[in-house]
Amino acid sequence: MKKLSVLSLLLSGSCVLALAQDAKTDVKKAAEDTSEATKKAASKTEDATEHAASKTKKATVKAAHKTGETTKEVAKKAYDATADAADKTGKAIKKGAKKVGDGTKKDVDKAKDVMK
Repeated sequence: MKKLSVLSLLLSGSCVLALAQDAKTDVKKAAEDTSEATKKAASKTEDATEHAASKTKKATVKAAHKTGETTKEVAKKAYDATADAADKTGKAIKKGAKKVGDGTKKDVDKAKDVMK
């Protein structure tokens, strides 16, 4: 009976060892699969991030260009309005000066007539 017990003990021990080896292999394979999946996901995330950054850059450049064009148009309109206002102001001053000059000339002519 003792021989049978020792033999069964040895067999059960080797069975546990075989199961432990099998479990070790399964865990290693699962870890490798997880590692590979993580690498693929990281690569896809990196690609998506680069693509998004590129689109953001293009949109920013486009918006800046549009803003620059709009600013340029507004500045030109402001310049034109200022030039028109200055021109009108200059004409009004010239007209006013002419009236003053004409009035002064009339006054001088009247004074000459009075002195004659």
